[in-house]
Amino acid sequence: MTLLPFPQDFMVSSEVSYLKGLNDRQKAAVLHIDGPLLIVAGAGAGKTKTIVHRIAHLIEEGVPASSILAVTFTNKAAGEMRERVQKLLGNALRQAQGTPLVATFHSLGVRLLREFHKEAGISRSFSIWDRDDSLRTVKSELKRLDTEEWTPRQILGAISREKGGGKSLEEYGERASTRRERMVAQVWERYEQALKAEDSLDFDDLLVRTLTLVRESPKILSLLQNRWRYLIVDEYQDTSGVQYELMKLLCGERGNMCVVGDLDQCIYTWRQAEIGNLLSFERVFPKVKVVRLEQNYRSTRTIVAAANAVIEKNTNRIPKTLFSENETGDPITMYGALDERYEAWFVVEQAATLIDKGVPAHEIAVLYRENAQSRVLEEALLHAGLPYRVLGTRFFERKEVKDVLSYLRVALNPKAKSDFVRIVGVPPRGIGKVTLDKMLSGQPLGATSTKVAAFKETLAVIRHALNTLPTSEAVRFCIEASGIQKMYGGNTEEDAEHLGNVRELANLASKYESDEPPLGIERLLEEAALQSEQDELDMNRDKGAISLMTVHAAKGLEFDAVFVVGLEQGLFPSIRNEEALDPEEERRLFYVALTRARKYLFLSYACERSKYGTRERALPSEFLSDIDARLLADVTSTPAQKKSGLLDDFYEIR
Repeated sequence: MTLLPFPQDFMVSSEVSYLKGLNDRQKAAVLHIDGPLLIVAGAGAGKTKTIVHRIAHLIEEGVPASSILAVTFTNKAAGEMRERVQKLLGNALRQAQGTPLVATFHSLGVRLLREFHKEAGISRSFSIWDRDDSLRTVKSELKRLDTEEWTPRQILGAISREKGGGKSLEEYGERASTRRERMVAQVWERYEQALKAEDSLDFDDLLVRTLTLVRESPKILSLLQNRWRYLIVDEYQDTSGVQYELMKLLCGERGNMCVVGDLDQCIYTWRQAEIGNLLSFERVFPKVKVVRLEQNYRSTRTIVAAANAVIEKNTNRIPKTLFSENETGDPITMYGALDERYEAWFVVEQAATLIDKGVPAHEIAVLYRENAQSRVLEEALLHAGLPYRVLGTRFFERKEVKDVLSYLRVALNPKAKSDFVRIVGVPPRGIGKVTLDKMLSGQPLGATSTKVAAFKETLAVIRHALNTLPTSEAVRFCIEASGIQKMYGGNTEEDAEHLGNVRELANLASKYESDEPPLGIERLLEEAALQSEQDELDMNRDKGAISLMTVHAAKGLEFDAVFVVGLEQGLFPSIRNEEALDPEEERRLFYVALTRARKYLFLSYACERSKYGTRERALPSEFLSDIDARLLADVTSTPAQKKSGLLDDFYEIR
């Protein structure tokens, strides 16, 4: 291992344009070319900037752009990285040999499985099941087995954990010993049969099948190792065992893999993220260069000091200390509310004050540990007339949008039974359940055969459009030919909203206009299936609304002002068993929450909170005592408490 601790080691004699604005440690990471590189990047330390400038340097040094692969976790992060590379290099990128591939892990899997579909044993036009598709199938199987002992989410979660960990159904079935394990194995078997029958893959398959493809085909592995000679993996602390193995194989003997991560922000162990991947990197790649990015460019010194004080209590980490050269900033406001209603009104009052001071509403975020906490916050914001949006209702999950997506999927993949069942009655065309059952089982249809033939002809016409028309035009054709446009052609506000959403889908499709049909449609469907909560916020960010979201959803985002609510023992830190795999993860989650804030940070807890219909006393979170009191400004009362007014009204309407 080679550490680069001294600024003089990083200086270059003649500084080229893309090195300007980088600090010495960022330059060290950018200028390293061959061999493994570990960038330990603290929150707000400019890791994306470092990655982008590193890509630029590789290209400037003669590395073909097409031989660079950068992988991250969200479409938002990948899109930002792609745009910044194009902006930084400009004409130089257009003159380079090809372009770097910047992708998410799952979209990389889709790309490889479509390219090598024959070797993978699937068709090129396979569909991707989203979470709802998977849950629907598991629920149907549990109903068939006539058991309510376990919920579909519990069974699907078990299947996903095993698949995500690289375990096969056969391996799991052989060691299944308890009733629950045998039930999981039984449902899993039927689940896999359903996927195969519909020529579909789920999220876990996109990674597991890709790893299997690369691992079992030396020819394909060699081809890919020669195609991508330089690998960059962002958010490495969040990689699973399957993702780790895939990247290690693609890296090969060259060892030109740069990984960027921060153990202090590892908050997804419950999604198979393996913290050991980053901890062991120096052992797996003994010649690695390690660069620590510790200067925080995002937050005030006060916020950085609080974050350091919280995270240094963890022991399972790579030591580093963030520092900031920004202004000291305001003290962190801490408020102990009587209950969650007073806490919600505290958020409303402070948010209104910030907006009056000139902070845009879209630069204010309210973060909580559990989704259920949003209800009382929404009521308070609504009552106060402040605009807000709750992160979680995704554009692609709206019913009318999913209907159009199902038409597109079944037109490309006639085996997609779930999509066929969804749209056969959208709009109503006189094909009922009995007819549908006959269709699926191949029985004679009788009097309804004409209606069924007309529906199949509609799908055939749409299929032809998808294979011949530009992407956005094909989507518009589908909306009209399916009858969805006419169905929402009424004069009600609801109809107008539904029609506006499906038309927005056509607008989104236009970014794939340059792709040859039907590749653009495939990429649109891929985006819809793999979209994250952060991608939704980025796509539809309302410039005049306060954002409400869980701390997990806030990862990678930043705001001028952040409220972290519900800081009580048992709530944050949480005592929920399924997320207690790592005892230090809750502290890392709080660290992530703190470091989302640029200028203003508010921490609050309730002395009493309603849980499951009863009022329970609560103690302040242990995390609050880790923050130096000199960084805090305690608020013991608010205008609403001094002057009942709106808060009394708020209590009454509840």
